[in-house]
Amino acid sequence: MYSIAAKQAKGKFAQDNIFAANNKAVALADKLGNDKVINATVGSILDEDGNLVVLDVVQEEYKKLTPRQYSSYAPIQGYAEYLDDCIDQCFGESRPAGYIRACSTPGGTGVLHHAVHNYSEIGDEILITDWHWGAYDSVIKDNNRKIRTFSLINKEGHFDLDDFRIQLNDLVSKQKNTVILLNGIANNPTGYCMTVAEWQAAVDAIRAAVENTDKNVILVPDVAYLDYSGEKKECRKFFKVFGNLPKNILVIVAYTLSKGFTLYGQRMGAMIGITSDEGVAKEFVDINQYSSRATWSNCNSAPQQAMIAICRDPAKIEKLDEERKFYFEMIQQRANIFMKEADELGIKYVPYISGFFITIPMEGAQAVCDKLQEDNIFMVPLKKGIRLAVCSVSKKKMQGLAGKLKAAMDEVGVRQ
Repeated sequence: MYSIAAKQAKGKFAQDNIFAANNKAVALADKLGNDKVINATVGSILDEDGNLVVLDVVQEEYKKLTPRQYSSYAPIQGYAEYLDDCIDQCFGESRPAGYIRACSTPGGTGVLHHAVHNYSEIGDEILITDWHWGAYDSVIKDNNRKIRTFSLINKEGHFDLDDFRIQLNDLVSKQKNTVILLNGIANNPTGYCMTVAEWQAAVDAIRAAVENTDKNVILVPDVAYLDYSGEKKECRKFFKVFGNLPKNILVIVAYTLSKGFTLYGQRMGAMIGITSDEGVAKEFVDINQYSSRATWSNCNSAPQQAMIAICRDPAKIEKLDEERKFYFEMIQQRANIFMKEADELGIKYVPYISGFFITIPMEGAQAVCDKLQEDNIFMVPLKKGIRLAVCSVSKKKMQGLAGKLKAAMDEVGVRQ
């Protein structure tokens, strides 16, 4: 095939198993009826009737926006009130000590892009967990970096600190900067949550790795599912471990409105930098604003203005928290149904704590998913297993789903 693409672009193509499976499920539901199809692919909250959930308080504020509010250009960095609100909503009562700055981004993906692009060199390896959102691979490779993985969970079912330390120390010995993308809260695709002690252990390992060196570590906690990871105050306590770190450790929190405000398609988020050094904080804003201007320019005004309106009114924040709590509990109930039935059938799954997804580890995931589709059941095949979106499957449809999965596994001869 004749190509005119530049060297760094040749051979690239977008193939997303998640959207491919979802498109099939949606098309079949349109044909047969939603009640005849189980769509366990969608990374969005669907209610018990299969409708997309958009929080009521968010809908109300959107309807009130004036043309100027939703059509005006936003500042490159983002509206100041919006950035303050992102910081407050992210950390709550667990704001870490240090200089904290923020820049708007198109969702959490924008944060990942800038962190990789601005804090690593071409050819560097980026450290990520073995269980991770597939878009991490694309962000890393498109920026001409390489992927290095470590085991997220050890044989005892806890954060694999030993492998994290091994991979971290090796990269620090080879690179000036080591960027770590760590989705340790309601992990996509497993639902695993690191404890405060595990976050502290990871930070201690980073501190030890760069102590008395001229090396830097940039830790990027991806907290996309934060608001569905546990009780509001409790699930945020780990943020405190990012305070008072040496100046050669920069933490960049990847915060998004996609889930916590159910604004998936509005593509709005913020990168929140935490550092003990004022100069690093200024540089953080300067270089990331520059990259924003050079890529997407500025971000969407409407979701920023809606968030500002909500966060300036204590009554609206209370309503926001109530709605989030309701859907968090609904998702947990769905997950509990599946896990109980899976346990009874001997189906293994990666330790799930909270979040949108459960992962069933296995070889031959594609064959099992193909077999399930014959029964109008759609899940996402991964390299090492199958992802089940508990956020999108009603409690009624969840009942018996583990049995159907087991039958499909048995029929194609897949063992865990």
